[in-house]
Amino acid sequence: MPELPEVQNWRQLADETAIGATIVKAKADDDRIIFDQNVPSTVARKLKGKVLKRTHRKGKHFWIELDSGEDLYIHFGMTGSLWALDPEDEPPSHIKLDLTLSNGKRLVYRNMRRIGKIRLLPDITAVPPVSKLGPDPVEDGIELKDLQATLGKRKGPIKAVLLDQKVYAGVGNWIADEVLYQARLSPHRRCNELSPAEVKRLRTCLIRILEKACDVRADSSRFPKSWLFHHRWGKQAETDAKGQAIQFDQVGGRTTAWVPSVQA
Repeated sequence: MPELPEVQNWRQLADETAIGATIVKAKADDDRIIFDQNVPSTVARKLKGKVLKRTHRKGKHFWIELDSGEDLYIHFGMTGSLWALDPEDEPPSHIKLDLTLSNGKRLVYRNMRRIGKIRLLPDITAVPPVSKLGPDPVEDGIELKDLQATLGKRKGPIKAVLLDQKVYAGVGNWIADEVLYQARLSPHRRCNELSPAEVKRLRTCLIRILEKACDVRADSSRFPKSWLFHHRWGKQAETDAKGQAIQFDQVGGRTTAWVPSVQA
């Protein structure tokens, strides 16, 4: 599933392409799985003529505020993506929402596996899932004292807690693994057993990794070569950049890559 940096990239794409433009034409695929709370044709009709005012993101969730007062919510699921097209561009397959804009651009939402959502609602922040999310580490920041208090109340393994979107929104599997690797913390460590110095190290690494991934527009080829990210995928994943053995465990119901020789 796309994580915070990927969604931030698509937010920036929408900012660059669509904000301030009017929707002159809207086409919505008749997919009642993607459009789970609105009739697709109604969404298309209501979008036509609206101005895209500003974008918002919380964790992995993204929406565009319209001049009508409604929010166009887009969740990317497993294979969703946002495309900005010029008139001469060949459109991709599996388009679920296609917006032709007054500036000549097209903003297109594509989703191949239909695991994602499009909703048109008065206030997306007032209803689940957005209303149940914890703070966004990039948008809201992470105060050290708040992180210490949060972790101090939890007995679960740190990997599982990092993945809990009610704690911090947007941290997914590879990000959690990367943070723990760079913070030199075992994913099995109990949150309430971490020392103040370890919590501080965890916070520093989380912020640094998210900022770097967002700065390079989620382009993994531009992630530092020392990151575990480049070595954690696939059945042949065995060692990190330094030749240290990678171990794969199940933590919090998720496959977890970590390096026991450096993560205590």
